[in-house]
Amino acid sequence: MIRDVPKDSRPRERLLSSGPESLSDHELIAILLRTGTKEESVVQLAQRLLRHFEGLRPLKDATVEEMTNIKGIGPTKAVQILAALELGRRIHQSGCADRYVIRCPEDGAKYVMEDMRFLSQEHFVAIYLNTKNQVIYRKTVFIGSLNASIVHPREVFKEAIKRSAASVICVHNHPSGDPTPSREDIDVTKRLAECGRIIGIELLDHLIIGDQKFVSLKEKGYV
Repeated sequence: MIRDVPKDSRPRERLLSSGPESLSDHELIAILLRTGTKEESVVQLAQRLLRHFEGLRPLKDATVEEMTNIKGIGPTKAVQILAALELGRRIHQSGCADRYVIRCPEDGAKYVMEDMRFLSQEHFVAIYLNTKNQVIYRKTVFIGSLNASIVHPREVFKEAIKRSAASVICVHNHPSGDPTPSREDIDVTKRLAECGRIIGIELLDHLIIGDQKFVSLKEKGYV
């Protein structure tokens, strides 16, 4: 519970005395969770939740079912977190002028670099754009080694259709830090590009993220 934390370290009290900007991500989440478990404080539970999803961005795409698989997170806590994240998303998307625009591979890499460059596993992410190349949604499609049989086009384009996206950019990271494309990367890219042409939603690019460097498979001629 919040009271399990020393008074001068309690997120709620620190927010009141120093403002919300003074709190870390896990401290803000601790306020939403309100209580911890018998084994850990609410702050420790919030830290574990963030570690499980590897940050705030992946957390925003989590489902209630995925959250409640974590010990100490019940449906009420999961709903409170999702509601707060959805409010943040709506505020961010409330004005089209505030939407991130991707006009070149560098724009796309910059959009995800800090989130993806240090991930210990491969994350395959789809970024959905409108007709003005503004980002309207981002989704982690799967986590694990890239394989053409796992990264199925329907998982990428189903969300594009749902969001009425005009185009999509796919991104995945190489935990080694070296963004050199593998044969599997190239095969997946060609398959996605072909499916996009068939259904009329263009695959603009497939970016591979390394440590402060990236490769555009469009620039390499595979899209």
